[in-house]
Amino acid sequence: MTEPLIEAAQLSKTVVTAAGELTVLDDITLSVAQGESLAIIGESGSGKTTLLSLLAGLDQPTRGKLRLFGSDLATLDEDGRAALRLGRVGFVFQAFHLLPSFTALENVAAPLELAGIDGAMQRARSALEKVGLGHRLDHLPRQLSGGEQQRVAIARAFAVEPVLLFADEPTGNLDQATGARVSNLLFDLSSCGTALVLVTHDPKLAARCQRQMRLDGGRRVA
Repeated sequence: MTEPLIEAAQLSKTVVTAAGELTVLDDITLSVAQGESLAIIGESGSGKTTLLSLLAGLDQPTRGKLRLFGSDLATLDEDGRAALRLGRVGFVFQAFHLLPSFTALENVAAPLELAGIDGAMQRARSALEKVGLGHRLDHLPRQLSGGEQQRVAIARAFAVEPVLLFADEPTGNLDQATGARVSNLLFDLSSCGTALVLVTHDPKLAARCQRQMRLDGGRRVA
C-alpha cells in the first residue's frame, strides 16, 4: 500500500495573545493520499488557513505529529522542510507572495529554476497562457490587478507540476468565468495524480473534491 503524502496526528496550535493563550487548532488528525482531493471548509476564523500552513510545513504545531512525503517534519529545520517541498509542492496563497521586481513570467519561472527543471521559461509561459495571461508576461505585479496577480500565483503553482498542491481560496478574487477556468485546472491536475488540499468558502468548489473536512473553532466537526 502506498504511504500517504500527508499524515497528521492530533495536531494542535496554540498562540499567545494579550488576553492569554488561544487555541487555534485542537486535535486534528487526517491523511491525504496521492491523487486525492480534500476540501477544508468552515467559517472565517475556524483555523482553515492555519491548518493548511501546518500541513505544508510553513508553520509548526504546538502539539501532535506530522509527516510529509514520509518525513517527520519535527526533525527538519526550515531549510530542510523547504528542500523536502522543492519541485514537489505547489502553493496558492491568499497573499500572492509575488516578487515585486520580477515580471509575471519571471515569478512563475523562479521556482522551476530553483528546482533545476529544464525549459523553465517555456513551462512558465505555458502556465500563464492557461490562466489567460499570455498577454501579460512582461508586466510587474504592480501593473496587474488583484485578480491577475492571483492568476500569476496560480500559474506558478501549476507550472511545477506538483505531486501535492495546497490552495487557499484559489478563486476568491476572480470573476466567475476565470474562477471556473482555474477550478477546472485544479481538478485537471488532480486527475493526473496531483493531491489537492484546498481551503474554500465556495460550496461548489468544495463539492468537486473527493472529501470534505469541516472545522469549527479549531476543531474538526465533520
